[in-house]
Amino acid sequence: MLERDSKFLEEAFKQYYFDNFELIHVPDRTPEREFGYKKFNSGMTRHISLKTNKDLHLMLMANIPSDVFCSNAYYTFPNMPMAEKDWKEADLIFDIDAKDLNLTCRKEHTFIKCLTCGETSLMQNACSKCKSNKIEHISIPCQNCVSRLKKEVLDLKNILTSDLQIKNESITIYFSGNEGFHLYVKSSQYNNLGSRERSDLIDYIMFRRTIPEAFGFKKNNPSRSLFPEFDEPGWRGRVADELFGPKSRRSKAITKVISDGYSAYRQKLEEISKNSIGIKIDPNVTMDIHRIFRLAGSLNSKSGLAKLICTNIEEFNPYTDACLIDDEPVEISANCPIEFMLKNKKFGPYLKQKITVPKYAAVYMICKNIANLA
Repeated sequence: MLERDSKFLEEAFKQYYFDNFELIHVPDRTPEREFGYKKFNSGMTRHISLKTNKDLHLMLMANIPSDVFCSNAYYTFPNMPMAEKDWKEADLIFDIDAKDLNLTCRKEHTFIKCLTCGETSLMQNACSKCKSNKIEHISIPCQNCVSRLKKEVLDLKNILTSDLQIKNESITIYFSGNEGFHLYVKSSQYNNLGSRERSDLIDYIMFRRTIPEAFGFKKNNPSRSLFPEFDEPGWRGRVADELFGPKSRRSKAITKVISDGYSAYRQKLEEISKNSIGIKIDPNVTMDIHRIFRLAGSLNSKSGLAKLICTNIEEFNPYTDACLIDDEPVEISANCPIEFMLKNKKFGPYLKQKITVPKYAAVYMICKNIANLA
């Protein structure tokens, strides 16, 4: 990033933090958490211990970070090196990102930027200008992406509450500040799980590594198979709905499953895991019991949008509700081949154009690497 662009972002982020201290709080059990931050054009600083909101606000104003993080884990000594922290437990956190949903619309709002000459163009394998294959993929999610993300989050929440018996009040949903949502589970029986046990939990939630026997197929005697019923709880009921529904077609569907055989049934289970009923979470995020996560209320340097709690996810609009930079006019040089919306206002497409836009749009485009200060 050009130095003048990073200085502009620093000032914009500093003003945001100065104006919005009420949105940024240390989490519960603060003295047991590890904090960290990144600065523009700089690396990560970790192993920081804070105790109060005042400590956090002083860190923000003294360092003007591009990103602020806090551990999901609780430690005896959070400011020590990792091997000496003495891990106690960790919140269970799930990350659902638009890039993992395999949506067909993504091709329409993803484009490339050449890292050699800076040219932007719609999706292809090489730069249209200099033919370099050193390219960066840039995506600006659409409303369909947001709607599908919300559905995935609510499907995950349903599994956590109905299948795993996690209480609603233990679950908090956040917009990540860029292209997804985070779902936090605190104070539950799962906080003591290590990485390996969390991996097993992920397999269940994503409906991975399933075997036909668990869903009724008797390999040595297919005619005696006992396939799931529609009213069964958990994954058996969901599989019944997906493979044997509606009820009027159940008998015919079961006859075909038996006729096709064990291997075909296993393949069907794998297909619906990937394409329909399996929840699309990032498994590495949930398994990592030492990860530091973006702090709620802080800005995301990939977008300039804020990570915010979603008390009503169905009504939440990330491109309005999380767009909290002010609207002071800023002149930029923009190179964005697609249209997008912020605060209900349309922007783009721009072809190497000098334009004046509100500061929140300038910050968003510079963070996305599709604009520079003019």
